[in-house]
Amino acid sequence: MTSRNMARIGGLAVLMASVAAPAFAGSFYLQEQSARGAGRAFSGEAADTGVASLWWNPASIARSGREATFSLHAIRIDSEARDTGSTLTLINPANGQVAGRLPVSNARLTENNPVESGVVPNFAIATPINDRLSVGLAVSAPYNFTTKYSANTSVGNVLSDGGSFARYDANTSELRSADVGVVLAYQVNDWLDIGAGVSAQYVKAKLTSNIPSLSGNPLSPLLAADGYSELSGDGIDFGWNVGAQVHHGKWDLGLSYRSAIEHELEGDIVQDMKGALAARSFATDGNATFNTPWFVSASVRYAATDKLTLNAQINRIGWSEFDAINVDFTGGTDVIHQNYEDVTTGAIGLDYAYSEKTTFRAGIGYDPTPTTDALRTARIPDSDRMLYSVGMSTQVIEGVEFDAGLTYIDMDKAVMNDDRALLQGAVISNLRGELEGSALAFSLGTRIKF
Repeated sequence: MTSRNMARIGGLAVLMASVAAPAFAGSFYLQEQSARGAGRAFSGEAADTGVASLWWNPASIARSGREATFSLHAIRIDSEARDTGSTLTLINPANGQVAGRLPVSNARLTENNPVESGVVPNFAIATPINDRLSVGLAVSAPYNFTTKYSANTSVGNVLSDGGSFARYDANTSELRSADVGVVLAYQVNDWLDIGAGVSAQYVKAKLTSNIPSLSGNPLSPLLAADGYSELSGDGIDFGWNVGAQVHHGKWDLGLSYRSAIEHELEGDIVQDMKGALAARSFATDGNATFNTPWFVSASVRYAATDKLTLNAQINRIGWSEFDAINVDFTGGTDVIHQNYEDVTTGAIGLDYAYSEKTTFRAGIGYDPTPTTDALRTARIPDSDRMLYSVGMSTQVIEGVEFDAGLTYIDMDKAVMNDDRALLQGAVISNLRGELEGSALAFSLGTRIKF
């Protein structure tokens, strides 16, 4: 069996999170891994105990007993992308100088909701092996996004739909993931817990864009009909994580690390050209490699009173690992530069025990974008964002709790700025645009002790 078929079979087994879902914790990372945590803007997860914190810290299940959790997160996005002067620059092949600059022809200058809404679940379960050692299993979807812009369509060389101003940078961008992790946690003494785990991460991606076509006529070099390119593939790769928690009096402290993962996707590459370059059309096997980031999370919870617990968390995310997507195929290579930067995110929140059965939560979080104004593509038009959350937990019956969270996500304006060399440098796509938006995330879940 080929590695590609193994990846597909593995994906069918674990890709419970394959429904379309946007990312809302910076770029394509989805931090919605717990309905309980969503209610306080994920402000105390690395220090809290139980399977609901398993993604954040493998030590969280050291003293939780037999427990399972399931959450469902629905994210509704309202966004608008606008052109601010996108152009095509023509290069004279004889001397490499600029021969002319044209606006993107017949383009839709405004795109409504290019960032798609979606739903994603996550699941975790843990059980003790003995008085000190516990084992856990978690299934999550940490990396997901979908953006879609209007494509240029035509019959022959006759234009029927101009498509988006962003079409030469991106049309469809889809990333799906499922992470299956196994964790061991150990209660060292009455105040220290440690944990470690390994995970298999399945990723499936599809990227498409339009390509301007050359007519062969120097007086009218561009055809109305575009060509297009498509890259699709999937694969399974592996990572690890470690963590520790300290429980002392009114204080709970947590520290964890999750490794970067180098992904290699095996798939197909298609390039369909028009006009004078039609002979350069091809379809072939290929592969693409990229890295997902590493994470360091530090969290604290303080029981201010018998009813009120205060939470804070800081995450350092190694987004500089995602510096490029490297593509290899028969007869060529391509590098899609990303140039992401490491970021520090933060959140504060509270839990208020209204009664023995019901707890209310609230929190505020800040997630800066790892993208830069100097290079931000239409595929992931990311920006800084603020999260404002409220939530609650209530005991339905003995051993069964219901969790709910509501988060409003306020996104800053994202400036899209990307210059891409096309047709072996004969044309430069100069994307210039901006995107504004906001989102609501609804989280529901349950926790069961058995």
